[in-house]
Amino acid sequence: MAAVYKTLSKPSEKDADGDKNGSGTPGAKRNKQKVLILSSRGVTYRHRHLLNDLAAMLPHSRKDVKFDSKSKLYQLNELAELYNCNNVMFFEARKGKDLYIWFSKVPNGPTVKFHAQNLHTMEELHFTGNCLKGSRPVLSFDLAFEQEPHLKVIKELFLHMFGVPQGARKSKPFIDHVMGFSVVDGKIWIRNYEVREVEKTKGEGEDENEADKARKTKAGSEKETDVSLVEIGPRFVLTPIVIQEGAFGGPIIYENKRFVSPNQVRSDLRRSKARRHNARAEQQRDHLAKRGNLGLLPSGAAKTVDALDTRAVFA
Repeated sequence: MAAVYKTLSKPSEKDADGDKNGSGTPGAKRNKQKVLILSSRGVTYRHRHLLNDLAAMLPHSRKDVKFDSKSKLYQLNELAELYNCNNVMFFEARKGKDLYIWFSKVPNGPTVKFHAQNLHTMEELHFTGNCLKGSRPVLSFDLAFEQEPHLKVIKELFLHMFGVPQGARKSKPFIDHVMGFSVVDGKIWIRNYEVREVEKTKGEGEDENEADKARKTKAGSEKETDVSLVEIGPRFVLTPIVIQEGAFGGPIIYENKRFVSPNQVRSDLRRSKARRHNARAEQQRDHLAKRGNLGLLPSGAAKTVDALDTRAVFA
């Protein structure tokens, strides 16, 4: 079936060279995009399931084994060249908790590093939406992507990553789902929806005569349908950190000053807990000292003797 679709989808000689009347245009250059998806060592089960979900959504992608190094990311350029890929999606796991996703255009860049949060895979969401595996999505971007320069770069990179080119090897000639990209509070929220079409039915209070008139007027035309969006999954949130000019290297052309690393967040939480514990310990010590000075300690409790106390020095 795939061979038949490829044969029928090939442009004819008239389409490529122009028809005899001169109204034809030269054949457009084919959009050839291929994405290499791989991860580093230390990914959790949730990270792995998210990677598998994205790979299933992108028929023009290729999965590879785990990449050992986390410091020599420039080696991914050679790896992508071996697999004939011009896009790389790299999942970098840190401390078994944090997930950073790299989107890069090989070999000239740019490269964007994101921090992924609120990960929810298809298996744990149990949404009722569904779509054909290998179908092409409609990419819907928020208006905010046209207002900031760095968001324009990210939008173009998302178009190359998630936009399935027409005629890809494993793609189907159908468009039945929508991927939405929204910018809220400096973060990019990604959702995936099914486009569901349901035929309209006659209302309960509608008269039969009116229904007959409507049927006659619509004879030979298409049936009216109700179009709705049903979420499929997965869903996740990306926070842009830096944008590099090259592919996994080069000067930094954008840096998010408002980004706080998860290590700093955890460190601040530990410090706040330590301060509360120290305050409670000091309060308890002062309370015991005050009761001891007043002689209110129980008889069985051992009194702490200060070596510099007057009664101890002049005893």
